[in-house]
Amino acid sequence: MKILHVITTLYTGGAEKLMVDLLPRLRDMGHQVELCVFDDTKTAFYDCLIESGIKIHSVASVGGYYSPLCLMKLTKLMRQGWDIVHTHTTAPQMYAAIGGLFCKAHLVTTEHNTTNTRRELWWYKPIDKWMFRQYEKHIMISDQCEANHIAYLGSENCKNITMVYNGIDYHKYASAAPASDVRELGEKIISFVAAFRPQKDQPTLIKAMQYLPENFHLCLVGGGNDERKALFESMINELNLQGRVHLLGIRNDIPNVLAASDYVAMSSHFEGLSLASLEGMSSGKPFLASDVDGLHEIVDGNGILFEHENAKAFADAILKLDSDSAYKQSVIEKCQAKAIQYDINVMADKYMAVYNEVVKK
Repeated sequence: MKILHVITTLYTGGAEKLMVDLLPRLRDMGHQVELCVFDDTKTAFYDCLIESGIKIHSVASVGGYYSPLCLMKLTKLMRQGWDIVHTHTTAPQMYAAIGGLFCKAHLVTTEHNTTNTRRELWWYKPIDKWMFRQYEKHIMISDQCEANHIAYLGSENCKNITMVYNGIDYHKYASAAPASDVRELGEKIISFVAAFRPQKDQPTLIKAMQYLPENFHLCLVGGGNDERKALFESMINELNLQGRVHLLGIRNDIPNVLAASDYVAMSSHFEGLSLASLEGMSSGKPFLASDVDGLHEIVDGNGILFEHENAKAFADAILKLDSDSAYKQSVIEKCQAKAIQYDINVMADKYMAVYNEVVKK
């Protein structure tokens, strides 16, 4: 089978990381698998895919993601005999839907979040309804993602939904060696891996450091938005947390960063099915997350949920774990038992089942 995945960028993010883990596995199952990006900036994820032998096409334009030139380039690429064109994120979803009018490829898309900014625009809903009608399958990555999708579009527009939980390479994270440079930053390390985007809530964790002893250090791993980075730096200075909050940038050794940590956190305003959370839960460290859609479903009863945007609640949860070793070990074991259920190989098999279903129609 000839399969093309399409995504906006290969910056730090869950959908982007999924490309790195999933596409080589689909290829190794005997298929021609390639990737198309709307931004060909060379990132750690980009390099990983190239090193694994995945061909990357670019439809980038100086006019941005929604440039007509991107549409023209993507449509031309889509007409090159693909069996499946599988999109992720907004711009690829829309432009592939249009491009599909001019080719015979079967269209599949994945919704990676429980919500998005498009849903806040009342006039955009008819466009979304048309767009999703062009897809033969809408893959949902969590129960809440599916429920919100149906509530937004209406059940009559969601007859092609199927559920495939995102997957991770569990054993890669469970057995990683600690990154020595991270381990040397402080006595007790809290790590948070996420792109510097408004969806993520790094500020709550920065504020929480005021309520934790001096021997606790916070490592924020990620990048992608200079304005957000400047905001974090300003907060660190205002709160006199220089030397205790570390902006580590984008790293390609995330399993090792997590292994070097004492606690792993995910502070967010909403999620789909967070791969970073599952990776954190695999790491053998206690995992803490905001009690929001997309995180509650995974973490409840396994890791620790703290109130959304409540810095003091996060700090209190850390201190409780730190003071009770039996409780801490119990949380670790529950986290790993949950995470192993989301192995990437199971996901790859389910994606192929979706592809086979639509091709045989």
